[in-house]
Amino acid sequence: MDARDAASLTWDAYYRNTTDRGPRETTLFALDRFEKEPVGASKLFRPLALDLGCGSGRDTIEILNRGWRVLAIDGEPAALEQLRSRRELPSEPWLETRLARIEDTTLPGALFINSSFALPLCPPELFFPLWSRTVAALMAGGRFAGQFFGERDSWADPETGKTGITFLARRQAEDLLSCLKVEYFAEEDGDSTTPRGKTKHWHIFHVVAQKL
Repeated sequence: MDARDAASLTWDAYYRNTTDRGPRETTLFALDRFEKEPVGASKLFRPLALDLGCGSGRDTIEILNRGWRVLAIDGEPAALEQLRSRRELPSEPWLETRLARIEDTTLPGALFINSSFALPLCPPELFFPLWSRTVAALMAGGRFAGQFFGERDSWADPETGKTGITFLARRQAEDLLSCLKVEYFAEEDGDSTTPRGKTKHWHIFHVVAQKL
């Protein structure tokens, strides 16, 4: 089960079901890029990463294991409880957690900002200011990794979909990234089955982009 299925379950059940899943492809892509650069090779300097909407930490653990300090932010107490109790946490974790809604909290400057399936889970009046603050918090040479929801996602249906989520046309997603160097952009547009056996159409933009 992926983070996209969170709405099908209670948050507690969602975190239990996703704890054993590995990091997202966008997270791995960004980390691999960093490791090809001098900052990624240094074992003495631990750059800061933000994991916005970290959930139970499937990406956070990987970022920590790659030698980063991580500020993991989530608005659900159950998420941070599961993250802090994970057996995969390094013995001396460079981890700070913060209980807060990502659209409401202050974002410190960071070299890596990861946000898997979290940024769009707020309405447009909050999403666009949040995106601006996310880009502003990225340090020069830093990367953003995450997802945007597309306009053809079934949750975007005005009659049967979900409110309080931001959906973008491809051109809008590309415009948001115009101030960054896009290194990875994959559009997912297809059907799959949720854990409750319901068919859902997903329209998602998977993104990694660097601030020059």
